[in-house]
Amino acid sequence: MSTSKKLSEEANKAIKMFGDEYILCIISSLSEGGMRFNEIQRTINGINPTTLVDRLKKLEQESIVVRKEETLDKLSVVYTLTEKGQGILPIINEFVNFAKKFL
Repeated sequence: MSTSKKLSEEANKAIKMFGDEYILCIISSLSEGGMRFNEIQRTINGINPTTLVDRLKKLEQESIVVRKEETLDKLSVVYTLTEKGQGILPIINEFVNFAKKFL
């Protein structure tokens, strides 16, 4: 298999994983640390709860986000990035830089 074909296949895998609307926004929102569902929803304009649930489940399945139940004064769920999730942050920053410069 040629290098360019292999690279194309890998790029397609990444696009499939991160191409859904709001995925990169969710990852970016979690870059500062763990957040509860409503906190994530408030940081992303236009996302409805059903879509957020769907995207968080997908990110959990891909081991990009971990869902952790915590008990402080009441039971709550906190979402945080895994090491794999942290690995996408520099790429998101480059997307932002590109958008600022060219869009």
